[in-house]
Amino acid sequence: MTSALRGKHLIAGEWVGSETRFSSEPSTGPAREFSAGTPELVDRAAKAAEEAFWSYGYTGRAKRAAFLRAIADEIETRADTITEIGTEETGLPAARLNGERGRTTGQLRLFADHIEKGDYLDRRHDEAMPERKPAPRPDLQMVQRPIGPVAVFGASNFPLAFSTAGGDTAAALAAGCPVVVKGHSAHPGTSEIVADAIDAARRRCDLAPGVFSLIQGGNRDVGTALVQHPCIQAVGFTGSLRGGRALFDLCASRPEPIPFFGELGSVNPMFLLPAAVAARGSDIGKGWAASLAMGAGQFCTNPGIAFVIDGKGADDFIAAAGEALAQTPPQTMLTDGIASAYREGRERVRKGSGVRELLETSCSGRSATPYLYETDAESWFENHALAEEVFGPLGLVVRLQSEDQMRRIATSLKGQLTCTIHMDGADSGLARSLMPVLERKAGRVLANGFPTGVEVVDSMVHGGPYPASTNFGHTSVGTLSIRRFLRPVCYQDVPEDLLPADLAGRD
Repeated sequence: MTSALRGKHLIAGEWVGSETRFSSEPSTGPAREFSAGTPELVDRAAKAAEEAFWSYGYTGRAKRAAFLRAIADEIETRADTITEIGTEETGLPAARLNGERGRTTGQLRLFADHIEKGDYLDRRHDEAMPERKPAPRPDLQMVQRPIGPVAVFGASNFPLAFSTAGGDTAAALAAGCPVVVKGHSAHPGTSEIVADAIDAARRRCDLAPGVFSLIQGGNRDVGTALVQHPCIQAVGFTGSLRGGRALFDLCASRPEPIPFFGELGSVNPMFLLPAAVAARGSDIGKGWAASLAMGAGQFCTNPGIAFVIDGKGADDFIAAAGEALAQTPPQTMLTDGIASAYREGRERVRKGSGVRELLETSCSGRSATPYLYETDAESWFENHALAEEVFGPLGLVVRLQSEDQMRRIATSLKGQLTCTIHMDGADSGLARSLMPVLERKAGRVLANGFPTGVEVVDSMVHGGPYPASTNFGHTSVGTLSIRRFLRPVCYQDVPEDLLPADLAGRD
């Protein structure tokens, strides 16, 4: 099946080529050529999305739910092909891709169930009070309405769950917004197959062609054209701080600024409290190593830094983590660029003043091995580069001298996706003093766990204060993510037959 890849873009129901082409860089298997995106293709896709919005934005929730379920069905129909090309392109094992495919189809079906219930619409009604003095009150009704076409940038580290039919796309389609996806060049074949599944579902549900488009590859001009196109009303992005900030600035500089929902990464610090470390430091160390090395550390929730008060428990924690990491075999990283950035991050940490290397390994090409370093609080405060994310299985332990020092470090942190406390009952006082700080720093606070593994449920928050994300009031995972692509509209004294179906009881 993979030999039958078109190597083209899907623009409003048509597979379209372009003169400029690029070659994929698979981990295994043959390189393939794909058409590269252009600003002209962006314009065509965005205008088709705007045209589609006039029908899709006013469909009933039942029809959109059926569309989401049809996408899930079509993806599962192509399951073997997706796994085959996905493993070739990314180097991820088949079991990981199969699990990610299940997460992708699961969130599509979850969103379908969620919008059918209607609670996300936040419907409100204040009835008219014509006799009120000194002035009557009008009839006021409010409901959340879709905002229009949404641009989505595929992520490198999740070729399914955060890419073509991933969380951003699913949320926008659930809200009633057409989507234009900028596919990630790390897995164009996977993106094409999933796009084909979405288009098959669109045709099954008899929806406008512009409801979904995929634009492959292309240089920066393509991304710039997409976020600045006047038809695009919001952008979803998962990726690096540098790339995300550049797109965020472009969105803000438009004549009509639009929201940019960027998830930009995090070091996801862990705070190891004294009683917990004394009682089970070795077990925490082994658990940390497993979380740190999972998927070659290529998760935005990878817990890269551990803060621990010096002592025997800290020694036990570090020794156990180092032993477990030393037994971790080399893993293939997603792209040559990611592997190179990992090695550069390693050098940045290793050369930091006051940093000591605890685990010496070597890696080359796309192969990654874990690294483990330690430092002290004074060196941490002096070297701000130590607080920057290293995308890969690199761990840094910061030895502290007191609880006050731990609280001071927590206060100094930038925004995070997650913060974790490992504690026992005797640690409750310190944990209680840390909680107000950590909840200001992160979108998700954990106790006695590890943040890798994000549940797709109603209560999940995958976001946080900048630079973890560009909008701390939202999440990119879970049903609350749908609200990113809606806006409240109030209807004053509007006749019932003119109200949206969701307000008028015609849903």
